[in-house]
Amino acid sequence: MQYLSVHTLTKYIKRKFDADPYLNDIHVKGEISNFKRHSSGHMYFTLKDEKARLLSVMFASANRTLKFMPENGMKVLVTGSVSVYEAGGSYQLYVKSMQPDGIGALYLAFEQLKEKLEKEGLFQNRRPIPAYPKVIGVITSPTGAAVRDIITTIRRRYPVAEIILHPALVQGENAAPSIVKAIEQANRIGKADVLIVGRGGGSIEELWAFNEEITARAIFASNIPVISAVGHETDFTIADFAADLRAPTPTAAAELAVPHIDDVREKILHLKTRLIRNMREKVRYEKSRLAYLERSPVLTNPYRLIRQQIEQADRLTDRLHREAGRLIGTAEEQTRNLHGRLLRNRPEQKLLQARRNFTSLEANLVKQMQAVLREKQHRFAKNISALEALSPLKVMERGYSLAMAEDGTILKKTSQAKTGETIRVRLTDGGLLCTVDKIERGKENGRFINF
Repeated sequence: MQYLSVHTLTKYIKRKFDADPYLNDIHVKGEISNFKRHSSGHMYFTLKDEKARLLSVMFASANRTLKFMPENGMKVLVTGSVSVYEAGGSYQLYVKSMQPDGIGALYLAFEQLKEKLEKEGLFQNRRPIPAYPKVIGVITSPTGAAVRDIITTIRRRYPVAEIILHPALVQGENAAPSIVKAIEQANRIGKADVLIVGRGGGSIEELWAFNEEITARAIFASNIPVISAVGHETDFTIADFAADLRAPTPTAAAELAVPHIDDVREKILHLKTRLIRNMREKVRYEKSRLAYLERSPVLTNPYRLIRQQIEQADRLTDRLHREAGRLIGTAEEQTRNLHGRLLRNRPEQKLLQARRNFTSLEANLVKQMQAVLREKQHRFAKNISALEALSPLKVMERGYSLAMAEDGTILKKTSQAKTGETIRVRLTDGGLLCTVDKIERGKENGRFINF
């Protein structure tokens, strides 16, 4: 009996799976669970129904073209192949394509992106469109019917406006980047007062460039107000929500972008009529007021206008003179009072007396200091005499000497010295360095024995 390794058996089963043509192109529907998108871009999930589960993987190369993002609980239709994952010993479905079950993939992607951008606030950008733009920027295909409708409508309604066409692809894989590039170019140039971004009608696939996230973000980031004009009146795109104003058609966008020249003329004529009427009323009122003033006694005798002011000026002048005289009198009285106080106090006499007192105090201080100095000198001389009397040098002068050990210790007793030891003997005029040859001890009646 031959035993197979686990690897060999698993490899054999995998070959059986791979050789089955039915399993290499199979269509499966089910509900997504345990969905996980790896940082590499691969998607790992489980397809399930009421009775079974199937491990599934969709590699980045296959899911790159998905218009929507799979989610847990989503029912989907997938196409792929079933094979064995040898390392785990389990079979799984390798998904090549996926679409929602019961709802279109593009519609689902539209709803998902709309919800995402709405939460971010990209649909709150509502700036007013200029009432009388000088330059209109148009971003669309230069060969489509939409650009002809826009240009014709603008020239018919408001021929004084300038039109700048920024060509862009409006259909296909590269359409969204082309639209974004045209919006950014218009903002860099900065001449346009308003931008019309759009195209003619078509299927949802043909209009999909205006449902791309990069298109919506470019419209939101534009410094120039944007009017979206995509498809027909019933067509709605993400660009419509991100724009400052939605037009149902390109022709309607041109009508919303500029006023009608006849309406402008009519408004100007109306304003002109109002201005003339108001000016006439103003002139009539001023003429009436002038006539009244000409009849007024004030203008016939202008002196009456200033007579009251002259009288008031005279009263103020008199008041000024009175106040100035009063202030001067008060100042003079204060000056006289101060002068009298100064004379009464006679500061020169006080200064002379102060000098005399200073001289007396200075002489007294000198006497006191001399007395203290003499006392200190006397006490110093007395202390010097006492110190000299107690000085051992004075004793030496009377014939005494001082014996010391080598370390400087004073020898008072014979017991402090040893035979052969060197001692120092201090005399009045110097010292002797001696060696102890013999030690003789003895004292009689308080006097040394004569040895």
